[in-house]
Parts: sequence; structure tokens; C-alpha cells
Amino acid sequence: MRSLPLRTRRLGLPRRAVSQILLTQLAIAAGVLVLATGLFLAPLSHQLDDQAMRRALAIAQSAAADPSLAADLLRSGPTADSPVQAAAERIRSATGAEYVVVLDLKGIRRSHPSPDRIGLPVSTDPSDALAGHEVMEIDRGTLGRSARGKVPLVAADGQIVGAVSVGIAYDSVRDRLVGAIPGLLAYSGGALAAGALAAYLLSRRIQRQTRDLAFSDIAGLLAEREAMLHSIREGVIALDADDRVRLVNDEAARLLGLDQDHPGTLAGRPLDEVLGAGRTSDVLAGRVTGRDLLTVQGPRVLVANRMPTADGGAVATLRDRTELEHLSRELDSTKGLIDALRAQDHEHANRLHTLLGLLELGLHEEAAAFVTEVVGVHRTTAEQVTEKVHDPLLAALLVGKATVAAERGVPLRLAPDSLLPDRLVDPGGLVTIVGNLVDNALDAAAGSAAPLVEVDIRAEGRTAVLRVRDSGPGIPAGRREEIFTEGWSTKQPAGHRERGLGLALVRRLAERQGGSARAGAAEDGGAEFSVVLPEALR
Repeated sequence: MRSLPLRTRRLGLPRRAVSQILLTQLAIAAGVLVLATGLFLAPLSHQLDDQAMRRALAIAQSAAADPSLAADLLRSGPTADSPVQAAAERIRSATGAEYVVVLDLKGIRRSHPSPDRIGLPVSTDPSDALAGHEVMEIDRGTLGRSARGKVPLVAADGQIVGAVSVGIAYDSVRDRLVGAIPGLLAYSGGALAAGALAAYLLSRRIQRQTRDLAFSDIAGLLAEREAMLHSIREGVIALDADDRVRLVNDEAARLLGLDQDHPGTLAGRPLDEVLGAGRTSDVLAGRVTGRDLLTVQGPRVLVANRMPTADGGAVATLRDRTELEHLSRELDSTKGLIDALRAQDHEHANRLHTLLGLLELGLHEEAAAFVTEVVGVHRTTAEQVTEKVHDPLLAALLVGKATVAAERGVPLRLAPDSLLPDRLVDPGGLVTIVGNLVDNALDAAAGSAAPLVEVDIRAEGRTAVLRVRDSGPGIPAGRREEIFTEGWSTKQPAGHRERGLGLALVRRLAERQGGSARAGAAEDGGAEFSVVLPEALR
């Protein structure tokens, strides 16, 4: 298990990520509550002021609407026992206002809660009300700060004869504001407690998911992960639950033939869009299951393994097996040649014994004819191949395959009209194609009633056309495309490699050169494979 390095804890700050997250969440919740409370109280104070002023104005309007008040003002003088003072006090008592003051056109009080102030000028400017305007304001007068409403007092003839001023003590407005604060704080405290509980539960979940690591530890692990993924010589590709690409390291981009300069641009794209439909996409997406699955992507043979993750996604690893597969096939060819040479060694010993016996019996003419026949068979085979196939690599392959075929009891012949000049662009690719097809044909023809493998190879302009026929059981029509799938084979795997790659490589090599590879039925039974390679010759 990886041990994390020790780090110095900074004073006043918790080291664990979960503690930092919890404190941050609590600080944010408390800050939001304070801000929300302040934003609530500010308009509340303004609303209470407005309500008090409107209430004062409404009381003043109701008082001024009484026609008897204007008549009493005109008939009586500024005395404490006047009907104006009586009416004003009655209204004040009924409405709970701090004062109801009636004044004349000169601004002289005709009523006041303090009778000794009757007959004195008002303490604030009454000109707007006396001019016919209604006034709402908060101001300070002889009774202190109050919310005021002032309206003109109109006589029966429509003339303004004075004004009515009503005040509501500002302390009552303040008391209402202060009285709302405890309830608001209670709600805020409950919201803060709920937020703290939610933050605690969330931090506990984060603690389990982060395994109680510090942010510096998480950052270090991420840095190590990036370095590891991009430095290992094994391809890694991560997918989410919907088979979209999460991550592709540099080696995976190289093996899959993707954009190696910007592999990060692949993130979020569907796998089938990135790679296209085929076995490679099926293996990586989990539609084909198993361990060490072989697939061909472009010119490469890859070994893929897929491991599902807890969130429904998966991580797949890729190993390049191209060189190993080439070496395995070369080993198979070499083993076949060794077996053929071993068989020829036994046959050569038998022929020498036969020749020695003929010489000891004095049958010199028969000995000479025997030697001529033996040498001529091998020479004829080599001459027939080199006359029709001028490329040395391909000619050598066909001569070797003919020797192996002869030892297996399967004649291998070239079609009469075969002809291939020594102008191949990619001799190695064609050697791989011919070698795989001939090997499969020999396996199919061995054991048949009249075994035969025929190779027809010719040039049509710059196009190389190859046909390989065998006398085997043939291929059902419904499976002629399936046999080109990686991993499909009817033969048991050899001890050192997997089966089911030869035909897949044949088709990939053909398609890489813009050509095609198809399977069909031969005229006299068996199978026939056709490969067309445009621009194969110079």
C-alpha cells in the first residue's frame, strides 16, 4: 500500500480535505445567512416607515374629511376648550396616533396633545399642506421624531382654511422592527443548523470518497497518475458508463492510430465514433468478453484486457503484439521448413542407399537415370516458380511452401497464366498475404480425397491479383465474412500463440493498400480466396 509523505501542518488550518470543506461550507452558509438577513432588514425598515407615514396620512385625511372640523375652526378661537381641540383629541384617542394637530392658515395650532401649546406656531413648515398638497414625511418636532401625514383642511365652499397634521411616534415603528429581529434570527438559526447538518453529512461522504486525504495528497496522487499513464509503454483507455472516452494515454493513442499530439481532445466522444465500428471497439466496450483478447487495429496486432469500474465505466489496457505475432509466424514457417528438411534428410538417406545398391549391382545406367529423375523434380519445381514469379522473396516463399506441401502429400502448383514481375512496392506485405493464405489452404486440403492447392498470381497493370484455391471442404456462404474477424478459427491454438489472426491480417494489409480480400467457392469445390492490391507494382 502506498505510504503518503509527511507534510507540515499550517497553523490554524486543518490538514484534512474533509475538514477544510466542512469549514468552508459553514463559513459560506453563515455568510449567506448574514447577507440575507441584512438584505431582509433593510427593506423591512423602509416598509415600516412607509406604512407609518401612510397610516398618519390616512388619519389626517379622515379628520379633514369631516366638514364640521373646518366650520369649528372658522367659528372658534385657539383655546383648550374649543370644539376643534375636542374633535382632535377624540380622533387621537381612537386611532392611537401620537398627536392630531389642526392649524389655521397662519400656522397657529388650534389643537395639540399639550393644551399649553395651543395658539403657538407649529414647529415645522406647513406651507405645502396649506398650499393644497398632501405631505408624508418623517421629521422631528416638539414631541420628538415621528412619522407624519399632513393634508389641507377645506371648508364647505372649497376654500382651504387650514391643515390637519397627524403624527405616529417613531419609537413604535422601531419597536416593530426590533420585534421582528428575534423571529428572523430564529429562522436564520434554524436554516444555519440545517445547513451545518447538511454540510457535515456531505463532508462525511467526501471523507469516504477521498479516503480522508489532504488536498495536497490528492494533488500529488493526480500528478503521479498523469506521469504514470503517459510514461508507461502500455496503452490505457478509460470509458464511462455510456462508452464515451474519459482518458487516453499517449501509448494508447499511438497503438490505436489516434491523434498523439492532442489525445485530450478525444475525451467525451463516443468510442464507436473515435475508432469506428469493428472488433476493437467491441472488445474495448465489453461487447466481446474474455481475457487477453486479440484484435487488429490498422497494421497492429493488439492484446486487450478490460476491467469494469464501480460507476459502470471501464478501463482497458492494450499491448502491442505485432512484432511477437510476426515472430510467431516466422517460427511457424521455420518449424515447417525444419520438418520438411528432416523429412528430406530421411528421404535423401533412402535415395543414397538406393543409389549405392544400384552401383553395387553394377546397374550403372539405372543409377544414372535415378539420379537424373531425383534432381530434375526439385529443379523443375524451382524453375517453374522463378519463371512465373520474378520477385525473389515471393519466389523463395513459394518454393519453400511447395517443399512443405510435398512432405504433407498436398501438391502445390502455380496456375498456368500466373506471372508477376519484380516491381513490387511492398514485397514483405505480399509475402505475408501469400504465406497466410497458402498455410490455410494446405491445412484445408490435407486429408481430402484429391488434395491440391493452386496459387494464381498475376499483374494487371499496376494491380496485383492473387487467388489461392484448395480442395478442402470449402466455406459456407453465411460465414465468408465472419472468417476475417480477429479470433475466429476452426483450428486449435498452438502453444505459443493465438489462432484467428491470419485472415484478419490479410484483409487489413489489403485494405491498407486500398485493396480487398474476399472468400468464395472454387469451381471444383473447396475454397477460393481472392486478394486485389491496387498500385502494388511500380
